[in-house]
Formats: sequence, structure tokens, C-alpha cells
Amino acid sequence: MAVLAEFVDLDARTFSGLPMPLTLRLPVPLSDTELIAFCRGVRPYQVERNAKGELEIMSPNGLLGASFEAFVIAALGTWAYMHGGIVISSQGGYTLADTSVRMADASWISEERWSALSARQRSGFASLSPDFLIEIASETDSRAKLRRKMEQWMENGAKLAWMIDPNGATVSIYRPGKGMEVLLRPDWVEADAVVPGFRLETSRLWEKSQ
Repeated sequence: MAVLAEFVDLDARTFSGLPMPLTLRLPVPLSDTELIAFCRGVRPYQVERNAKGELEIMSPNGLLGASFEAFVIAALGTWAYMHGGIVISSQGGYTLADTSVRMADASWISEERWSALSARQRSGFASLSPDFLIEIASETDSRAKLRRKMEQWMENGAKLAWMIDPNGATVSIYRPGKGMEVLLRPDWVEADAVVPGFRLETSRLWEKSQ
């Protein structure tokens, strides 16, 4: 961990008071193993690596944002319990084909793809994109950057993605090779054949955001 050794003194206090999100440019990109160690050292900040090798550091959720994430994880987890597959929280990272490491607020991998991963791959940032994922926009998130991230998910193999904006009461749906579909203040959203029968009562998110 030669590169990481130069940053051993960095912890969560290093970023306190700095404007977020923050981009950290290193002389040499961290490996996946080094990135995992770095992420643990700066918790609760979330860290992703972009395709340039830069680290993108984001502030942790407030209580409201965390409640949105917990609601979505619980709903997707309940569906997966009945239908199979593995649900991953925002603490789990994916190494995408473009070499970036990205995390989603909630994501799902089919049982078949999960079973194909080795124990080592499961314990790190596996080189794959989730089948289905959900991102939840906070009030401070750049919508342009988040839309680009959603496009990146699709370009790297995701089959279905939802971007939920509680503040604007919208759900943007992304599918490979198709234009983005935007739903305005839907009471619920139902997934297609990727996660058949999964239904999220988004009206509860709009109520919480008031």
C-alpha cells in the first residue's frame, strides 16, 4: 500500500468543515484494496473513485436522508427475501468496467451472478455492475452530476436504475439503450422484468420530505 501510506494520517477530522463533495487527486490512483482501507479510515464520509482515479468524497447523510435510504433498503430487502438475489447497501462498492468504483444507496444482484463471485470478490469491490439500483438525491446533490452517474451505471452494465428525488417528488427511470423516463409525484413505482413485482410506495417518501 505504497500510495496509501502517504495518507495514513487522514481521517474523518481531515474533512471537517470542508465544502462537500470534495475531489482528491492523488499522484497514483489507489488500488481497490487501498481504497477499501481508505474508506474505513474516513468513515462516515462516503468515498468513490472516478474513472480518472480521483477520489470523490461526500458528506454522510442527515437523519432524513438516512431514513429514505433505510426505507428503500427495507423494501428491496423484503422483495429479495421472497424472490432471491442479494441486496447491497450504500457501503458496498462496485468496480465498473471503466475502472471507477461506485456505490448506490440500494442495489440488487441476481442469485446467479452472486454465486459466481469468489469469497474474495464478495469481501471487496467486485468487478461488476448491479442488475438494479436506486439512488436517492439529497437537497445538496448536483442533479447534473447525479444524472451523469446514473448514465454511467447504465453504460457499465446495470439493467435498470431509479433516481429518486424526494425534494422534487420525482422518480427518473433509466434503462439500457432507452431515454430517461420521469414520473412526477407517483404514489408508487413498479419495476419491470429485472426485478419482477418489486413495488416501492414512493408516496411515503414525499410525505416524509414535507
